Amino acid sequence: MWKKVTILLEMIKFEHTVFALPFALMGAFLAQRGLPAVNVFFWVVLAMVGARTCAMGFNRIVDRRFDAVNPRTADRALPAGQVSLFESWLMVVLAGMLFFFACFMLNPLTLNIAPVALGLALFYSLTKRFTWLCHLVLGVALAFSPLGGWLAVAASLDDYPWVLSLGVLFWVAGFDCVYACLDADFDREAGLFSMPALFGRRNGFRVAVTFHVLAFLLFTLTGVQMGLNFWFYAGILVTGGALFYQHLIVNPRDLSRIQQSFFSMNGLIALTLFLSTWIALATAS
Repeated sequence: MWKKVTILLEMIKFEHTVFALPFALMGAFLAQRGLPAVNVFFWVVLAMVGARTCAMGFNRIVDRRFDAVNPRTADRALPAGQVSLFESWLMVVLAGMLFFFACFMLNPLTLNIAPVALGLALFYSLTKRFTWLCHLVLGVALAFSPLGGWLAVAASLDDYPWVLSLGVLFWVAGFDCVYACLDADFDREAGLFSMPALFGRRNGFRVAVTFHVLAFLLFTLTGVQMGLNFWFYAGILVTGGALFYQHLIVNPRDLSRIQQSFFSMNGLIALTLFLSTWIALATAS
């Protein structure tokens, strides 16, 4: 059983939870203006783990036929027969139940917004079939992360820094657009939609740069709106450097280091913004 669990976690790239979780915690810390209660922290973490596991598992299930004929993804667990469709659906259902239970344990408003948040995350997996705006749909889905963290603490949308969610939206849409360059040729042949597939890798990168510039500005405005101190802006500088480095080491003609760009730099950005927010709140006068 443990081997199956390990394969399922690898199938959904469980470690990539690091992209969304820090922003949920960032929202919670901003609402609390410091460290939230232990029980709130605990349920926020479980909610994010449940939501992402459910959404990624669903993505692998609905894309399994495309994955099977795409040379880059043919060795994924489902098309390779390492796990069954039943086992994958079981993971999705259990993860979804975990998400809703965690939201229930937080407060009624968090539970009320949960179906919208998870529904968007699941809907994204279908969007490549009919729109090249799929990257923005994923961005909107992950933009619920800091919003959910805020609601978990405040149980209200009053004073929520919407620029933070907008920053997450464009940051995610940008790196997803870059990552889609790996499958641009396959998507075009398979009739799937993405910006690189329809407009070419070069234009896909240009859009990603624009999105990341917007994200950087919106993250900076978050600090202004929330009255954060020097430590947050130190994190913003690191974020800007990481965004620049992503586009420095990957380009439309050379995608060989895209995994380093996608995972390492984006994981660094999410963790840096959360930690710099925490430090800024902890050192506020």
